Amino acid sequence: DIYNNIGFNQLQDENFKNLVFARLVYPVSKLKTSDYLTKYKDIDIPVQQIYRYLDKLYKEQKEQIQQISYKHTLKVLKGKVSVVFYDVTTLYFQIDDEDDLRKRGFSKEGKHQNPQILLGLLVSVDGYPLAYEIFEGNKFEGHTMLPVIDRFKDKYNIDKLIIIADSGLLSSQNITELQEKGYEFILGARIKNEKQDIKDKILSLNLKNGKNQTIEKENGLKIIISYSDKRARKDKNNRERGLKRLQKQLKSGKLTKSHINNRGYNKYLKMEGDIDIKIDMEKFNQDAEWDGLKGYITNTDLTKDQIIENYGHLWKIEKAFRISKHDLKIRPIYHQLQRRIEAHITINFVAYKIYKELERLLKEKKADISPEKAIDIAKTIYQITATDNGMTIKYNLILTDEQRYLAQLFHFGC
Repeated sequence: DIYNNIGFNQLQDENFKNLVFARLVYPVSKLKTSDYLTKYKDIDIPVQQIYRYLDKLYKEQKEQIQQISYKHTLKVLKGKVSVVFYDVTTLYFQIDDEDDLRKRGFSKEGKHQNPQILLGLLVSVDGYPLAYEIFEGNKFEGHTMLPVIDRFKDKYNIDKLIIIADSGLLSSQNITELQEKGYEFILGARIKNEKQDIKDKILSLNLKNGKNQTIEKENGLKIIISYSDKRARKDKNNRERGLKRLQKQLKSGKLTKSHINNRGYNKYLKMEGDIDIKIDMEKFNQDAEWDGLKGYITNTDLTKDQIIENYGHLWKIEKAFRISKHDLKIRPIYHQLQRRIEAHITINFVAYKIYKELERLLKEKKADISPEKAIDIAKTIYQITATDNGMTIKYNLILTDEQRYLAQLFHFGC
């Protein structure tokens, strides 16, 4: 019903529906999906047929699918998308050789030895998926944001957008281009990398827990600085753990010249003479001044509290990636051709959209189960199809209390 109510039944394509449902309840490779559909759904769809269908999906249906999803999201959000959230993740492949798309790069999953692609995802308030693009695995993630946002804005003829993204996508080039194109934005600020006069102003604020302050910059920009005791404790704990790791490596003799860089807590290392590596405790102690401080760079006219609140919703896109990777098992990807890779991601996009709508309906119904639990219960419900004298009857076996609860929530039964 959720699939139909969103509007995906407009495709009138059983292959698409079966692959989306399989991704929700049994996310495996296309070969295992074919086996699952045959054994448990009595649907004969050989794996080569699935591959051919992926070609069709990419060529003929991808745009329609995104249009259907967007139209439904507009309905849920009362007809307007004005704030969007953007982030990037990496998806790896179980292969050795690179090609034009799948390349080795910095992996957020720790799979540096595997070729990968970048997936840029745009979501709305409350985490509804809006658009996505894939990029070469070695591309700087900061260069992926504008292409996705520009295409989305042009496709749906949107006049004004506020873009929210974390500090990993912050660059002077991105800020310049966003301003030139008339976008408003809230980006995580790298406050330790600011000019010295700005850093001095930040450290002189002496903010108390829960307080924030504005520092004006050039070209209509401003930085909102907030302070949190909880964040300060976390920052301190992370620094001390990093220090202990360095001390342990130093004591064991495992540190070399190659560790002298600015990655992570290696920045606390310094060389004395030719070979004497020591920990720079002065730099370690200086970093303590920044504990608990968080910055947001923006050109909007929103209040400080609105800026911080909106940025705080970024966790919803992180949740989208987590669900896609863990619940829907979007990776590793086994396809080789770019069109099939994109088709695979489209199926995951739709599955996640249905997941989000299930989540919304459960909340609306004040249900005490999660979307994951609802799907797990649904997987235990079997249907009997009986045919007698040309008449076919379908009968759902609702046998347990959990099954009855789900059936009552969504008004289905025998």
